[in-house]
Amino acid sequence: MIARSPAVRPIPDWQRELRRAVATTGELLELLRLDPALLPAGIGAGRDFPLRVPRGFVARMRPGDPRDPLLLQVLPRGEELLAVPGFGPDPLQETRQSALPGLIHKYQGRVLLIASGACAVHCRYCFRRHFPYGDHQPWGEGWGEAIRYLAGDPSLREVILSGGDPLTASDARLAALAGALAAVPHLERLRVHSRLPVVLPERVDEGLLSWLTGTRLRPVMVIHANHPRELDDAVRAALTRLRRAGVTVLNQAVLLAGVNDDVATLRQLSEALFATGVLPYYLHLLDPVAGAAHFTVSEKRARRLAARLAAELPGYLVPRLAREVPGASAKEVLAPAATRSRSSTMRRVKPQITRPSKR
Repeated sequence: MIARSPAVRPIPDWQRELRRAVATTGELLELLRLDPALLPAGIGAGRDFPLRVPRGFVARMRPGDPRDPLLLQVLPRGEELLAVPGFGPDPLQETRQSALPGLIHKYQGRVLLIASGACAVHCRYCFRRHFPYGDHQPWGEGWGEAIRYLAGDPSLREVILSGGDPLTASDARLAALAGALAAVPHLERLRVHSRLPVVLPERVDEGLLSWLTGTRLRPVMVIHANHPRELDDAVRAALTRLRRAGVTVLNQAVLLAGVNDDVATLRQLSEALFATGVLPYYLHLLDPVAGAAHFTVSEKRARRLAARLAAELPGYLVPRLAREVPGASAKEVLAPAATRSRSSTMRRVKPQITRPSKR
């Protein structure tokens, strides 16, 4: 009798695409038919924080355009090596707020779990580009410790899976984690923060939808798109699959100089998101992480942009302009809550009363 070899499980499409990601500046410039003279300027930055970008995302960039807003988000640049006062390796002081390895408890009622230290794309403005992921890998027994921490705090209602990007982890690992979280009786929601539905839409497959919607926890997906051209047909299809499965989908963006710091782009982004059933959630000011100072948009200009955006869009399409403040109990919302309407700033005029004339 011939013994049968165990069935080999096929590699998911998303993992194949992840393995094919562009990993060198030289190849990226060649694919986009850009001047190789751009290569030396980013060599040092690429050594410090390597380039990584899926080919499907590269396909949305404009060939021959060195200022393409999608390209600027991933291309290593010499400016990243400049030391800028106020910009450091841990801008949100998260290492001080880690209750356990891989568990960050900043806000009341919710905690954040570092579910993976890997990303599908290395965004040059990433606030965790210097994060010590090696010290925050709660796999195996580590998850048990984290689950015990959650179970011991009945004030907690929500767990946020973050990273890196949590969706770079396998479905088997994430399903086990989701099941363990659902066993904690006071937890109500499972929120996933991920850029993969945008840069690698193949990730939104049946395996992902199965564990994300397969527990009693209410699923929320917060995606990350900064520019309307990031939303191509494949991304829109992936977002539709999430919504049809019953997942609440929100978007958060980062305000980036040269990428989306104009009203037209921000308006188009909000409208493109809503057309796919995604609500604009946050528009973040840049976190002051070392290597990203060249993306800075001043708070004054950001407020002006938010005010103009609020004047051109209905309120449900206006993301909240916000920033993270280390040690604060919540994000600081700058607008639209802090933006007064024109009517509230107009000088009050005493009404004119016309009296009938006497004859």
